[in-house]
Amino acid sequence: MKASRNILAGAALIAGLLQFAATGKAQEPQNTGETVLRVNVNLVQVDAQVLEQKTHRPVGSLSKDDFLLYEDGTEQKIAQASRDQLPLSVVLLFDLTFTTQPVLKPLAAGALEALQHLKPEDEVAVMVYSSSAQLVQDFTTDRDKVVTAIEKASEMTSGEEAYFNQAVFQASEQLAKATNPRSRRTIIWFTDNVPNLPSSRQHSEKEAFREVLENGTVVFSVVERSGASDFFIATFSKNPLFAPFRMHDPPGDVHKYAERTGGDVMTSNKEEVAQKLARMIDEIRTRYTLAYYPSTQKPKGTFCQIKIRVRPEAEKRAGKMAVRTKTGYYR
Repeated sequence: MKASRNILAGAALIAGLLQFAATGKAQEPQNTGETVLRVNVNLVQVDAQVLEQKTHRPVGSLSKDDFLLYEDGTEQKIAQASRDQLPLSVVLLFDLTFTTQPVLKPLAAGALEALQHLKPEDEVAVMVYSSSAQLVQDFTTDRDKVVTAIEKASEMTSGEEAYFNQAVFQASEQLAKATNPRSRRTIIWFTDNVPNLPSSRQHSEKEAFREVLENGTVVFSVVERSGASDFFIATFSKNPLFAPFRMHDPPGDVHKYAERTGGDVMTSNKEEVAQKLARMIDEIRTRYTLAYYPSTQKPKGTFCQIKIRVRPEAEKRAGKMAVRTKTGYYR
């Protein structure tokens, strides 16, 4: 059971509390007459971004009673709702292909200022990838160490192909090692969104998606738009001739990862990349964290679909809203 479900421990015994059956009727304690207390410990935690539908600005005035949350089509009772209260665990993931390299030096130059948008308790790790991912800096709250790691990454080169699914899989694995088990786990991915066709030795898109959804990872991306990426999108991503390759073994796409995990994608050039990082951190800070106890028990490994909406009453009060969240989680 991974990070999308936090385990509540140390529940106190409360004298006189009766165990209720599914019918809602109290059951008499057996044998010694002692009260039996059963605690559902499967608290599910879900990140959600709420935006004004017209302006796409974050909405920050909602309470738990303003949300409707469904698991597999069944409405769930929201136990907790908070905004910007949990610490962040962030993996900065850098593509080492030649088209992305020009943005890393400007990012390194402006990284310290951008990282000031984090809170002191937020931890950051730095990874780079081509055919596989490599850890440059393990999780730390020391911003100077993070800047040094980004500077080191900006000097690194690779002649290998870029395998997106493998990189996301490994970055999410790294997030499973976060020092705070209750943190919100996030990948901020710097790439040109031009993957290479996967090798059979690498993790597949399906495996990578399972990993991020099991781990509660939200994927954000800063995309460096270039002629190469535009050519790739026009040929491989949209040309019907390549449809069999896309369907059989998808190479990975930042937009798909962001959409399914509830993240976001921003485009940037080298002059704007540090500002875009700061803006993305601020956006992550505006997200809500909703928690609930599933109303039904399901076997371990079952995929549960999640949908979140804002109640009509809240939209009458504050206008139409759009919600970004992950598509589901694994029990």
